Amino acid sequence: MSAETQPRPVNGFGSARRSFRDWRGRRPFWGGLWTMLAGVPIMYIPYQTMKIGDLSIRLSTTAGAGSLIIGVLLIVLGLTMWFQRHSRVFAGVAAILLGVVSLVVSNFGAFLLGLLPAMVGGGLAVSWAPGRPVEETPDEGPADHPAAPTGPSLVKE
Repeated sequence: MSAETQPRPVNGFGSARRSFRDWRGRRPFWGGLWTMLAGVPIMYIPYQTMKIGDLSIRLSTTAGAGSLIIGVLLIVLGLTMWFQRHSRVFAGVAAILLGVVSLVVSNFGAFLLGLLPAMVGGGLAVSWAPGRPVEETPDEGPADHPAAPTGPSLVKE
């Protein structure tokens, strides 16, 4: 920045974007998002019918209600990661376990479209740790810094 640079005025969008970035940084945002995205195919795919020409293939099984419950629970766990960040370890482990259970209950984890995001989201939630605020230190003068080492020089003269 030069001395002639004027600060840009902050409009509503810039302020909203900055506050969303701050909100996102204080919680396992990406883990919750991946976990919620995992719930959608697990809920949706087992209730669909595919048509190939005149052939109709029903994907629903007797465990359709189990798929619906697993999908809803994954979405609730994703929201829990966002709004109750202190229970992130529980929510992450539960998301991983529900992803594994969906492998059996919901058409191979809704054809792996739900299993893999549940694993990634649960892992991100378990491994997330809140950041520490940056501490401002007063400027240290040259007397506070030790002098450069005066040992033998590595440069050949």
